[in-house]
Order: sequence, then structure tokens, then C-alpha cells
Amino acid sequence: MYYERPDTATRNFIRVYGEGTAYAVPDQVQLALGVITENKDVSAAQKQNNDVMNQVIHGLMTMGIPARDIQTSLYRIDPQYVYENGQQHLKGYQVNHQLQVTVRDISQTGAVINMAVSQGANSVSSIQFIVSSQDAFYNQALTLAVQNAQQKAMNIARDLGVTINRYPAKVTELTKSARPGPVPFQGAMFAQAGPVPIQTGENEITAAIETEFFYTT
Repeated sequence: MYYERPDTATRNFIRVYGEGTAYAVPDQVQLALGVITENKDVSAAQKQNNDVMNQVIHGLMTMGIPARDIQTSLYRIDPQYVYENGQQHLKGYQVNHQLQVTVRDISQTGAVINMAVSQGANSVSSIQFIVSSQDAFYNQALTLAVQNAQQKAMNIARDLGVTINRYPAKVTELTKSARPGPVPFQGAMFAQAGPVPIQTGENEITAAIETEFFYTT
């Protein structure tokens, strides 16, 4: 909170910050999954990776996930070395192909992970829950932030014995927080496991503003 004294400013105003939070149950999820292969021969490592990844992609599309929701996020070929007697020797090559998959039917999340692992995916690195109608919830949070700022300004004015204008002279929207970050996920552990239990919880969607209210003494 910030209070400008009458004798130190050309305008008398109270500056406050308002925050608001809306809660939404996610209805979509983004998965980071992929295939990592190693071989002494780089071409063999690529072919093995391509074969497995094609199986994974085919499985995803068989489950009803359209091609537009399957996007390559990483493709790397890295040499692998070993050290013997203080010397570095080329062991082979590692091919890492990662996908970002959007699952729009969130109830399928566990089944999609199981299917991908059963088709050869050996990397499931994160899950990120998404609210598709995020703007609507953000607007709710923004309304709450405005109300919070107004209440703070009224409280300060009452304590100081001054009268504030009903409407703020200035409102600035601050950086918003839209959704939580990815959740680390060890997918390779589920190759022989049953259905993966996925708990969506709720996303916190927050908004913050800075306001200035003129006042009279």
C-alpha cells in the first residue's frame, strides 16, 4: 500500500494494490512424452527411434487425438562417450524425440499415458493441466482484484479521516498468473503398471491491479 501525504505531493491520492483469484477445474492436459534410443550406429539409432515413435503417434491417433494436437517439441542426436584409462571413446549415439500432446478429453489422460508407454515411449516428463475457457476465469479474478483494491482504499481513507473519490483516477493491470507450471512425471515406471491415476485438482487463476484514488480532507 502507498499513501501520499498532502504536504509532499501536488495531488492527494491513495495508491493501493488489489488481488483476486478464481478457481477452475482443468478440462484439458498437455503431456510431454517421447522416445529415447541408443545405438553404436547413428542411422540405426534414428531408425529405431522413428519406428517406435511412429507406433506411439499411431496409437495416439487411434485414441482420437488429432494430428494438430501432436507436436514435436524436441529432436536431438547426441554422441555418447565413455572414459577408459583416462581417454574418451565414442560409445554410440542417443536420439531423443519428444512430443507435446494435447488431450482435450481430460478423462483419457491416464489411458493415453499407458498406451504411449505400451507402444514404446520411455519418457513422460511432465503433465500440465489447462483451463480452455481461461479468459472467463481471469475476468472473474480481475473483478475481484478491483473490489479488493476499492475495499483497501476505503479502509485507509476511513482510518485517515479523509474522503476518497468513488472512482479511481488510475487503474493499471499488473502481470497476471494464468496457470501452474508443468508437473514432473516419471512415465517409464508405468510400462508394467495398471491405469495411471490422474488427479486434476483446481487451477488458481490470479489477477492484480494498481489503483490510485484521489481524496479530500
